This record gives sequence, structure tokens and C-alpha cells, in this order.
Amino acid sequence: MSVNGAATDDLPAQMGVHAAARAGARAASLAPSMVLGASYIGFGSYVGAHGLGLDYALFSTVTAWALPGQLAATELYLAGSGLLAVALAVALANMRLAPMTVVMMPVVHVPGRAAWRTYAAAFYVAVTCWAMTMMTAPRLARADRLAWFVGCSLMLWTASLVGTVIGFYAAEFLPKPLTLALVFLNPLYFMLLFLQDLRDRSRIYALVSGAALGIPFHLLTPDWGLLIAGLAGGTLAAILARRGPRSPG
Repeated sequence: MSVNGAATDDLPAQMGVHAAARAGARAASLAPSMVLGASYIGFGSYVGAHGLGLDYALFSTVTAWALPGQLAATELYLAGSGLLAVALAVALANMRLAPMTVVMMPVVHVPGRAAWRTYAAAFYVAVTCWAMTMMTAPRLARADRLAWFVGCSLMLWTASLVGTVIGFYAAEFLPKPLTLALVFLNPLYFMLLFLQDLRDRSRIYALVSGAALGIPFHLLTPDWGLLIAGLAGGTLAAILARRGPRSPG
């Protein structure tokens, strides 16, 4: 019998909630936190350079914690767009988190514990901690998974808040090209995490399909090309994964 590709007989003994949370925090404390913190230095600098307050920057990171949506909201706000336009833009930018949450929550849910704990933890689903948790959780005892995820995500969330503050106060010293480059560090790091484990063929199919469809759809419709390429590439990857040989485990 297996759980997400890991044999249940091979899972380690339970660490306990506090030990698992500390292990998750340790896993996120070095490179992941530094990369995400650097990305949020870019966001904080962007907010500061455009005359918005630190309260706005922190509120955005505390409540949204998703850079594409935060940047979309900030740009539309600066352009004087209405609340509905901002809400729709943020929803579209962060739509990718919905399927990620649906996939991950059953992996970290602890049977027998109150479901509200899992629902509350869903708020902290973000690209980096999702990738780290999906790679690590199957190797943990079922009872430790949610705590590990919470520890990992809280460490990354804290790094994001610290980066936001640093970037806001450093706005006048950071050139705009560097600010934009910092914002794109996290997507690049996510791609590197993604490439660490390609045993699952569906990941290869999704990567190749999305890359192949991204350019033509962007040329066809720049405003909607990325969204359409994601939907089409993901669907194609799912079809190919079902028809192809199964991954090991």
C-alpha cells in the first residue's frame, strides 16, 4: 500500500506536532526564505517607490501573500481602477493556488483531527511551500504532515514580511531594474524545485506543454495567452500522463 508514491511501511515514526513544525521551519529557513525574502524586497521597494505606505505593503503581504496578485492589485490601484476590477485581476492572478490547494490538502490532512485546522492551514498555501511540502510530506508520518507544512509556511511568510519592510525602506537606493529582477527570483526558484524531482511524468508533460504553448498563445492574445496556455498545457499533460506509463511507486 502506498501514500502518494511512498510506501506506508517505509514512513518514519511520528515526530510529534511541535517537532514536525520545527522541522518544517528549518527546511524553509535557508535558501527558500532568502529567495522569497529577496522577492518581497522587490515588492516592498516597488510599493515605496510609488508613494504608497508601509501599512499598505504589509497589509497586502499579510492578507494576500502571492506576489502576482499583489503586484496586479498595486498597479490597478495606482491606475485608479475600481474595486471590482482589482478583485477580478487578483482572482485571476491567484487562480493557480486553487488547484494547488485541492491537491495538497488531502496529502497533509490528519484523519481524526478537526477539519478546521486543515481549512485554516489552506490560507498559507503558496508556490514555494506547496512545492516543498509535496516533495517532503509523503516521506513523513501522516500525523506530522500538517504541522510540517505550517512550520514551513510560517517561516516563509515571516521572511516575506521582513523582506517587504526592508524593500520599502530601501526603495530610494534600489534601481528599478533590480527591483523587477528580485520579484522574479521566486518563480525561478520554484522552477528549480520543480526540476529536482521529475520522477512523476506528469510534471515533465506539464513543463514541456506549457513552454511549447506559451509563446504562440501569447502572440495570439497577449492579455489572455498565459491563462489559456496554462489551461491547455495542463489539460494536455493530464491526458498524456493517463495514457503513458505510470511513474515509479
